[in-house]
Amino acid sequence: MNEKLRELNVEFLFRAVLKLETMEECYNFFEDLCTVPELKALSQRLQVAKMLSEGKVYSDIVSETGASTATISRVNRSLHYGCDGYGIIFDRMRAEDEENSK
Repeated sequence: MNEKLRELNVEFLFRAVLKLETMEECYNFFEDLCTVPELKALSQRLQVAKMLSEGKVYSDIVSETGASTATISRVNRSLHYGCDGYGIIFDRMRAEDEENSK
């Protein structure tokens, strides 16, 4: 983990997120926590990461998400050289989708 992130306020935030149990709780918490533009920026980055992990090209990602090439590059760097946070989430979501489709 990046030591720059390790502080009490960030840990408190992460503990809070881990306490959310339903989609409705997530909507309520993040609506209280974030502005609409902040939430849209976070969700856009996650969508960009998903598309990059699926092999989509920058031009398609720009067209579908409206993300800037700078944002796409930053997310791509995290996918390749980061802490594998996106990968963990995508693997778990994929496993859940497979389980739900049985």
